Amino acid sequence: MAEESMTGLEVLRKGEGAESDFLREAVRRFVHDLMDEEVSALIGAERYERSEERTTQRNGTRHRPWDTRVGTIDLAIPKLRTGSYFPSWLEPRRRSEQALVAVVAEAYLRGVSTRKVEALVQTLGITGMSKSEVSRLCTTLDAQVTAFRTRRLDAEYPYIFLDARYEHVREDERVQSMAVVIAYGIRSDGVREVLGLDVTNSEQLEHWRAFLQELVARGVRGVKLVTSDAHRGLKQAIREVFIGAGWQRCRVHFLRNLLVHVPKAAQAMVGATVRPIFNQSSRAQAQAQLKQVCSALQGRFPKVTAMLEEAEEEILAFYDFPREHWRQIYSTNPLERLNKELKRRSAVVGIFPNRAAVVRLLGALLAEQNDEWLVQKHYFSEASMRKLTEPAVEHSLELASA
Repeated sequence: MAEESMTGLEVLRKGEGAESDFLREAVRRFVHDLMDEEVSALIGAERYERSEERTTQRNGTRHRPWDTRVGTIDLAIPKLRTGSYFPSWLEPRRRSEQALVAVVAEAYLRGVSTRKVEALVQTLGITGMSKSEVSRLCTTLDAQVTAFRTRRLDAEYPYIFLDARYEHVREDERVQSMAVVIAYGIRSDGVREVLGLDVTNSEQLEHWRAFLQELVARGVRGVKLVTSDAHRGLKQAIREVFIGAGWQRCRVHFLRNLLVHVPKAAQAMVGATVRPIFNQSSRAQAQAQLKQVCSALQGRFPKVTAMLEEAEEEILAFYDFPREHWRQIYSTNPLERLNKELKRRSAVVGIFPNRAAVVRLLGALLAEQNDEWLVQKHYFSEASMRKLTEPAVEHSLELASA
């Protein structure tokens, strides 16, 4: 063929003025020469050669687009009259193709929508990569996410934080708002970990119970305090699954619920009056402060007073734990910050095509965050964590400071 016998100089002239075209043509010419040599070795004869060793004959070609880092190349793969030939270097997901998949998956992971990814790869000279193809490539993340979500935990997690956020998901031919429930814990050595992720229709008791039971089945134990909002189903599930553990009602969620019952003009004043309850030196002082606040607000805001009195035990639970941990365990704020980052990425997608897509994107992001936590400085020192399992240590330290 005239085109296949093109000299290197002709290839250079053909690609003159367009570096990417030249590289693409050079790669195309090289791989076609390579295929021709492989076919000759396979059938025992060169093209048009008469040989007793010949086992069969060439029988035209079949075309296949090949996406590479220099663009899409149209491969003319030789066909044989008997038997078959497939390039040895063109196995599914060879390293060059894996690199492309990694780029696409990474772009998706960073919050780039599949339509934008399609436009991106086309600017790289890769044609024929549709929105559905991009989504298919992104499923390469599934194995990693599944391994992360089902890994054995087998450790004591004295502190566990639970929260839920909502995403729009297409299911049963309509768009639904689904709960994305997330758990992360602090191990007995002070290291933070993402423990679990799931997508459910709602935050009902049965969904939370199943989620927490799965954590226990994977090895979570030694839970002493769970911090969350006051969703009724979640509270009941915590009592049923983590028997004997304390429960801390997130102070941030509590204040939001409290201020709903206060006129907007007075919200700043009421908030400033209530917050000192959480900044006392002991539980006894916090209880005394709470009584003072209730007395001050009783006349104007009886609903606020009733809520404070009713929630006293659950909003002051953190005072029963080491002082060094108070600011981190009296709310789900650390998880809230993580949720904001997840929302920033998922907002680009908008409406997820199914639950699997939610788990794929958010699961990969959480796995990445977990890896960073494992190599960072411990969230709590091991000395302070020992106070949870060795109360005598905390008592001796308090006597020494006194």
